[in-house]
Amino acid sequence: MNMKHILLSISILFSLSIMAQTGQPQDYLQNIRQELQKKWTHNRTINLLFHGHSVPAGYFDTPYVRTMQAYPHQVLEAIKEIYPYAVVNSITTAIGGENAEQGAKRFKQDVLCHNPDVLFIDYALNDRAIGLIRSRHAWEEMIKKAQRQGVKVILLTPTPDLSEDILDDNSPLEQYSNQIRDLSVKYGTGLVDSYAAFKQKMKNGEELNALMSQSNHPNAKGHVVVKELILDYFFDGQQWKEYKAIQH
Repeated sequence: MNMKHILLSISILFSLSIMAQTGQPQDYLQNIRQELQKKWTHNRTINLLFHGHSVPAGYFDTPYVRTMQAYPHQVLEAIKEIYPYAVVNSITTAIGGENAEQGAKRFKQDVLCHNPDVLFIDYALNDRAIGLIRSRHAWEEMIKKAQRQGVKVILLTPTPDLSEDILDDNSPLEQYSNQIRDLSVKYGTGLVDSYAAFKQKMKNGEELNALMSQSNHPNAKGHVVVKELILDYFFDGQQWKEYKAIQH
């Protein structure tokens, strides 16, 4: 076993250890879930903020932007189905074509100014243009600034790019996904592993084309994959049953 595989194994074991300590994903947002259940006059506005590139911004087949079908809005709709008393804002500060360095530069004035309760960061697709080291530095800068303000942070691994083989464990996007997983462990954040979910669908025989509007942008069905991963942080088993019943 080479050093790369040893380090990866250590990272995975550390992740499992963290999971064993923190329990289910919804435990990470336990205080937020409690706030979402409060009725007027005891409730308050909960701000969910989505920071990143064109995917959370809602770009489908460029230049078309389908905001209402993108995962930030899908998440808001789903949360409101299960938490009818909650006042929830879904705030999107994502910009198409942007990378994490650019997102970090405007982080204070464009993100923290909204006082987010939960922050989602999704930049990996575009970070291939700046390299792993610069990407890591920018993500760490944003994570630390948010955590100093008491914000719950959830990191997202990338959705697919059809120009890469998602089954290749050495592909660029797999490398960025591993780095994001490592950052999640290091800083104790939440993790939405979109890349692993899409990879598993491919292994199960599903065609990724059916989930994509163009080579690097998911369609509405692809956004559902990300939405359902995010909802694991907000829904417990019973709430999932209720949500599925509403959908049918």
